[in-house]
Amino acid sequence: MNKKIVLHSLAQIALLEAVLMLLPASVSLYYKEYQTVKVFLLVAACVAALQIPIILLTKVKDNENMNFRDGVAIAAGGWIVISLFGALPFYISGEIPDFTNAFFESISGFTTTGSSILNDVEALTKGMQFWRCFTHWVGGMGVLVLTVAILPSDKKSSSLQLMRAECPGPTVEKLVPKGKSSALILYVIYTVLSLTMVAFLVFGGMPLYDSVCTTFATAGTGGFGIKNAGIGFYNSAYLEGVVTVFMIMFGLNFNIYYFIVMKRFSAIYKNSELKMYLTTIMVSIGLICANTMAYGVYNSFSKAFRYSSFQVGSIMTSTGFATADFDSWPEFSKTILVLLMFIGACAGSTGGGFKVSRVLILVRTAKRNLRKLLHPKSVNVVKSDDKSLNIETVHGVSCYLIIYIMIFFISLLIISLNNMDFTSSFTSVTTCFNNIGPGLGKVGPTCNFYELSNLSKYTLSLDMLLGRLECIPVLMMLAPSMWIKKLY
Repeated sequence: MNKKIVLHSLAQIALLEAVLMLLPASVSLYYKEYQTVKVFLLVAACVAALQIPIILLTKVKDNENMNFRDGVAIAAGGWIVISLFGALPFYISGEIPDFTNAFFESISGFTTTGSSILNDVEALTKGMQFWRCFTHWVGGMGVLVLTVAILPSDKKSSSLQLMRAECPGPTVEKLVPKGKSSALILYVIYTVLSLTMVAFLVFGGMPLYDSVCTTFATAGTGGFGIKNAGIGFYNSAYLEGVVTVFMIMFGLNFNIYYFIVMKRFSAIYKNSELKMYLTTIMVSIGLICANTMAYGVYNSFSKAFRYSSFQVGSIMTSTGFATADFDSWPEFSKTILVLLMFIGACAGSTGGGFKVSRVLILVRTAKRNLRKLLHPKSVNVVKSDDKSLNIETVHGVSCYLIIYIMIFFISLLIISLNNMDFTSSFTSVTTCFNNIGPGLGKVGPTCNFYELSNLSKYTLSLDMLLGRLECIPVLMMLAPSMWIKKLY
């Protein structure tokens, strides 16, 4: 690993974050929150003062190239750096006076998890609420993707290495030959969708400030709100419908939107991940509608559909918004939501979870193995969208599943030290590891994570990071060979 390249890149990421803090500072200035303005400017100035000398002293030479190990180190380190610096405005302002809680809120924002320790979010200043929601938008598409899109790259290979390290899923690919161009295309699509959603919300009567903050949380599939009652505060079927549709849209693989722009409709039609994603959502909505109506939770189909579709869209995409206390729903409906937490959104989206593409690959691998047992001499391959998957991809998904299960149960064991009921402990790990937000029981949609111990909060913070980076970059950082410059 080239430590100079890694340090240089981490300093660039931190400097970019300092620049981004000027946006909430401007919002605070608009609302005449002068103390909050001072906090953001102070943090931004201090971060910049620390990082600029590092950038100048670690300038990369022409003969130094970034490799995948460097990209992995930058991915893991970058998310920790932005979360630590991102917690400073909360902490220094005193709006979240405990640093552990401030760090939990910050990493939950950047990883687009949406789990919170705040009992009264409306007590925050407008500028701090804006920063809290803005962390979702920054983290949604990926901090490194944003860095690649905005900052000049010293090497042509750097952008691709960073994007691969931050998005290690089974379907990562460039949209166009150059990684930087791919990053720019992604952010153009991301921004256009975000602006479109803001327009729809404003049209529905939501104030502009509320619309922007809600869009940040929806686009990043994070779920931080600016009202204690969440989206339910507005009590509008139209606004809930807009948020539902856009949550599902941001849970799609962004390659789909690129295919639409390029008029490659055949690629969309053949996309099995898209079909499974939409089918899972529709079936889940139907089952929860029927179940909640059968148990008298809702007395009309329109209400059942309104609340079940919102909650399914929110959980499936890992957004974490809630307009209903689904913890009080029948067990069948709650079980469906927990299963959706594990499945998650599509690869290449802003959503979290295990990812629909991995579930598809595992199902097809199991089918291939069963067929092999029945017909030992037959030749069977695992296919995706009419393309044969190489054995490395199939083994990679199986390996990820094993790592996923091991980390999940180790985390569950640590969280159990809080002596909560099993449902609360299990879903707290589930919701943080899959970047969802609310769980069930004591961490349900009407509760939060404030009462958990500091050990549990740091464990869940690590789970959020592992879930967002899909484990591999963080675990690779623990390997001794990562810190050796050359391997023989």
